[in-house]
Amino acid sequence: MVEIRKPIPVAEAVAQVIGHVQRLGTESISLEQSMGRILAEPIVARHNVPPFDRSPYDGFAIRAIDSKGASGDNRVPFKVIGEIGAGYVGGLPVGPHEAYRIMTGAQIPESADAVVMFEQTVETEEGFTIRKPFETGDNISYAGEDASKGEMLIPSGTLIHAGTIALLATFGYADAVVYRQPVVGVLSTGTELLDVSDDLVPGKIRNSNGPMVKAQLKRLGVPYKSYGTSSDDLDACTEVIERALQETDALITTGGVSVGDFDHLPAIYERLGAKVLFNKVAMRPGSVTTVAVLGDKFLFGLSGNPSACFTGFELFARPALLSLMGCTAPYLPYLKAKLAEDFTKPNPFTRFIRAVWQMTGNGVTAAPAGFNKSNAVSSIARGNCLIVLPSGTRGYSTGDEVDLLLIGAEQGAEDWVL
Repeated sequence: MVEIRKPIPVAEAVAQVIGHVQRLGTESISLEQSMGRILAEPIVARHNVPPFDRSPYDGFAIRAIDSKGASGDNRVPFKVIGEIGAGYVGGLPVGPHEAYRIMTGAQIPESADAVVMFEQTVETEEGFTIRKPFETGDNISYAGEDASKGEMLIPSGTLIHAGTIALLATFGYADAVVYRQPVVGVLSTGTELLDVSDDLVPGKIRNSNGPMVKAQLKRLGVPYKSYGTSSDDLDACTEVIERALQETDALITTGGVSVGDFDHLPAIYERLGAKVLFNKVAMRPGSVTTVAVLGDKFLFGLSGNPSACFTGFELFARPALLSLMGCTAPYLPYLKAKLAEDFTKPNPFTRFIRAVWQMTGNGVTAAPAGFNKSNAVSSIARGNCLIVLPSGTRGYSTGDEVDLLLIGAEQGAEDWVL
């Protein structure tokens, strides 16, 4: 007897997944290893930045009061009493109508309170002249203006990227406390699957889902363990999945989650005693996407159709895995766009269309990335976003406003809002 599955809304499915997340522990790693990890402790400024008043330009450090009255008809002279390079300090305070030649990043000498850029001066035998007055603070970067000692700069739960690395280095964080990464198992099911290096034979296809899911994990910085492919044999597939769950923190399978005679994942979940959170989602593609939990481990059953598999990973596996690592912005970032061409299909379920967005003279526009059925592969390669068309709509016209979920963006969103 064929199981009758009741679809649930996408937002409800996402909420159920996130509701079962149990964060992993933390570890301390070197700064060099921290790229792409999630901070488990906030970055707090250990000193002021800049740590002293400094010059943002190459020029001359002067007392602003000495420039009073300067004009094109009344050039005010200054005597240069020394030079201060970055990393050095002036030995004497600046006196009336005196100046230090100062380089970018160097500490402002005592008594000076303004910097005149080189191009604002005319050189003389003893120094230079200026033709305009300066105010106290002109061209000076003050201590602490970027960050003050004790200030919380980046909260925990934030992805470490190149800018975060610069901040950690600035404040002497040779090590960073981060959340532990899950190790994720990847298994592709289906007797029809060939290896990427195999020649095609009648009735067979090459396994594209396995390499694709591994690439999606790699993009998130999540390590994985491959379990290859499994034929449509209930006992053999169960054995592989049991072993994978002993060796990993979560398992992603592709294929085998529908209701056909050779779709064994539902039976395997029952054998294992896993709790199925949902087995049908009101979405296209990927309505058969299934997520189960066994203890604190997720089992993501993604569709065997490539586009459906890709979409299911981005909507459900991505936020769950990032949340396991403590990320507070695990969802795909989003924006509004104008549809660049008609899309006339009705949408009984929420539809996610592989698409290309770009900035044009009319703002952000997006168009489908070509062939868009659930078994499509080419549109995944071309697309950089997903157009989201809500359920119950009967088609869209060029110029209609639509929601986009961005693929491959470094920074995620904190809330699921679509």
